[in-house]
Amino acid sequence: MPDTTRPADRLPGSRYGNRPTMKDVAARAGVGLKTVSRVVNGEPGVTPDTERRVQEAIDALGFRRNDSARVLRKGRTASIGLVLEDLADPFYGPLSRAVEEVARAHGALLINGSSAEDPDREQELALALCARRVDGLVVIPAGDDHRYLEPEIRAGVATVFVDRPAGRIDADVVLSDNFGGARDGVAHLIAHGHRRIGFIGDMPRIHTAAERLRGYRAAMEEAGIPVEDAWMSLGQTNPERVRRAAREMLGGPDPVTAIFTGNNRVTVTVIRVLAEQSRRVALVGFDDLELADLLEPGLTVVAQDAAALGRTAAERLFRRLDGGLVTPERIELPTRLITRGSGELPPAD
Repeated sequence: MPDTTRPADRLPGSRYGNRPTMKDVAARAGVGLKTVSRVVNGEPGVTPDTERRVQEAIDALGFRRNDSARVLRKGRTASIGLVLEDLADPFYGPLSRAVEEVARAHGALLINGSSAEDPDREQELALALCARRVDGLVVIPAGDDHRYLEPEIRAGVATVFVDRPAGRIDADVVLSDNFGGARDGVAHLIAHGHRRIGFIGDMPRIHTAAERLRGYRAAMEEAGIPVEDAWMSLGQTNPERVRRAAREMLGGPDPVTAIFTGNNRVTVTVIRVLAEQSRRVALVGFDDLELADLLEPGLTVVAQDAAALGRTAAERLFRRLDGGLVTPERIELPTRLITRGSGELPPAD
C-alpha cells in the first residue's frame, strides 16, 4: 500500500510515540525558535502573517506546549496532590471536587489517590506525589505519625490536613465539629424520650470515630444516663461487622430503642437491618446520604459540609504557597442537624 503521507508532515527521524517539539514547529513554519516561543506564549513582537504560519504548523503537527518544563523554570509545578481515605466513599466526592475547583482557579492541576485507610499506603502515595514535585498536599490522614513529611515541608511543600489532624507534627488542619455534631444528634434522640441508645462507629484509632464516640458519651452523661458497654460498638465499617453489632443491640430482653451511627457507610447497613425489624427503632446518622429524604421515615442526620472542608483546606494551602501564612492553625467547621423523621420516632416500649 503506497505511503500517502506528505514529506512535510513527517518529523525528521520520528517514530510512533514521539511528540512534536517547538523545533519541529519552527522547521515547518520556516521561522526561528524564539518566534515559535512568542506565539505559543502569547507574547508580542510577531507579525500576523508569521503568527498564522506558526499556528498552522502547530495545528498540522499536533504540538502542545510543555507546561511542566515551563512552570519548573518558574519554581512551581502548578500541581497539588490530594490524598484521600477512599475514592469510593461518597463523602469524598464533593470534598475532592471543591479542592479541584480551588486548584483550577489558581491555574493548578489536582492529582489525587486513595490510601484505603492504610498508613503505609498513605505515606507511599504522599511521598510519590512529592517526588513528582507537587507544590502542595492536602491530606486526609490514615496514620497517626506524619513526621515523614517534615523534610518535604521544610523543602517548601505546603501541606494542609483535612477531616483529621496530623500526627506528631504541627500542621494546618481543617475539621468538622465531630464531637459537637455527635453530641447534638444523641441529645436529639434523648429529647424524644430515648434512654437506651446504641452507638455504632468506625475504628477507634480514627480521629473522627473517637470524637463522635466522645460526643455520644457526653450527651448521655449530660442527661444522666449510664452507658452500657453493649450499647457501643466500634470497628471496621464492613457490612458484616456492622450488621452483627446492630442485631446484637436490637436483640435480648432490653434492646436499644434508638441507634446513632458514626458515618454514612455504617448508616446504610443499619438501615437495612432496621428494615428487618418488626418494631420501629429511631435512627440518627452522622453524614447525610443521597435520597435520605425519600426513605420512610426520612433519615435524620448530622450533616457536615464536605465541600466546605475541601474548599477551606485548598484555599489555606494556596495562601500558604503565596507566603501569606506562618503559624499552622486548626479550623473547625460546624455541623448541622437535619430532621426528617427517623430521629423523631418515640421509643417503642
